[in-house]
Amino acid sequence: MKLLRIALLLILALTFQAEAKNPQWKKFDEGMKLAKQTGKKVLIDVYTDWCSWCKKMDASTYADKKVYEYLNKNYVVIKLNAEANERITFAGQTMSPAEFSQGMGVTGYPATLFLKSDGQAITLLPGYSEANMFIHILTYINENQYEKKKFPDYLAEKGVKY
Repeated sequence: MKLLRIALLLILALTFQAEAKNPQWKKFDEGMKLAKQTGKKVLIDVYTDWCSWCKKMDASTYADKKVYEYLNKNYVVIKLNAEANERITFAGQTMSPAEFSQGMGVTGYPATLFLKSDGQAITLLPGYSEANMFIHILTYINENQYEKKKFPDYLAEKGVKY
């Protein structure tokens, strides 16, 4: 009986650990297909294995509960290693992640690309972002505020210092 209790506690503990505590990252082709099906905007985290700021963004920004919950609800999120030895398909063309990244204007890492569900570029956010500002960027883009006002004006309306 005691062994059964221990087994149950262990199963419960593992279940709670399995709960998503980060964005539900997709591979590039899978994510783009899902975006078309769902109509959700796409966030692409472009990184490299050697990039320390990319690792910091993973450990702090993307690990922030508000950020990952908002992303999982409102975006299709893709993680793309710009130096990976693979082929991806975008706009009917097959290319390397490096070619895709360069074509989108990425010049350093980390870089965050925002796309409409059909693959049309919205914007490129270069560099590291703190979670407390990143959440405002996510809402600004998801709510299509970028079509109506500049980001500093959006923040001012929200009472956030830029």
